Parts: sequence; C-alpha cells; structure tokens
Amino acid sequence: MSPVEIIALAVALAMDALAVSIAAGVALRQVSGRQTFRLAWHFGFFQAGMPVVGWLAGSTVREHIAAFDHWIAFSLLFIIGVKMIKEAFELRDQTLRRDPSKGMSLVALSVATSIDALAVGFSFSLLGISIWIPVLIIGLVALGMTVLGLYLGQKAVQAVRLGPAAEAVGGFVLIGIGMRILIAHGVF
Repeated sequence: MSPVEIIALAVALAMDALAVSIAAGVALRQVSGRQTFRLAWHFGFFQAGMPVVGWLAGSTVREHIAAFDHWIAFSLLFIIGVKMIKEAFELRDQTLRRDPSKGMSLVALSVATSIDALAVGFSFSLLGISIWIPVLIIGLVALGMTVLGLYLGQKAVQAVRLGPAAEAVGGFVLIGIGMRILIAHGVF
C-alpha cells in the first residue's frame, strides 16, 4: 500500500470518530483538555488497535464476526444516540450532564467507531500487508480528527447556543452513522 492509500484509508476510518466527537463536543458544551485527551486517546487507540486484532485473527474468525459486526456497531451507536436524545429533553440541572469521555459511554463509543477498522485488519492479513505503519497512521489520524471534532462541536454550541436541540441532533447523528453502517453491509 502506498502512503497516500494508507492516509486515505485512515481518514475514511476516522470519519465516524470525527462525527461522534462533534456530537460529544455539542453534548459537553465546554470541553476541557482532560476530556479532549481521554476521547482522542481512546478513539485513536481503538482505531489503531482494532486492525491489529483483525490482522492477528486473520481469516479464522472473520466469517464469524463479519455476519454481525455491523449490528454490534449499530446497536452501540443507537443506544448512545437515543440516550443523548432523551437527555436533551430532560429537565435537569445542566451541570449533571453525562460526560461521554468517561466510563462505559467512552468504551462503547470507542468500540462503535472502530469496528470498521477490525475489517481492515482482516483484509491486511489476507493480503499479506504489514500492519504496523498503517496502524500508526490510522491511530494518529483518528486522534487528530477527534480533537478537531470536539473543537467543532463545542464551537457550534457556543456560537449558536443550540442547547438541548444540539444535543438531540448529536444523538440523531450517532443513529444515522449506525444506519449508514447497516446500509453499507446490505441490511436494507
């Protein structure tokens, strides 16, 4: 694989991380350096780690996961999206908002945004492509796109003062990404 192909692949894989981090930036409204680090680190780590897992597993597990990996990604994104929409319309103190850069939300989002990278690792294994340089690039691009997404999401809320509607839109974006995954896998 050429460096241009690897970068294009990394950017394509990072699009889900970008969209989810924009939604997280909207939900958080004010993003701290610590939250940025946590989300960017986890998204970058999972984006880099999933191809390694896929590459190591090779073709032995591919048939078992390929049948339902899209359902796993969809389910995770759908659950988080519905939760964001529900929380957007709850009447409560805004300081009690759930932080998507912590706990199981962080893990679920990290897995959901990196499931496609697992398939890339499988493909690399089948094609005999070395995984280590692509994994580094994939992880760094995902990290950078996550930082950018958090910044854009936070700025969108500050500039427009969208409040709960912006968080609901973020939830719908996550559900939309999940639907796109199902469509890409020929479910509909």
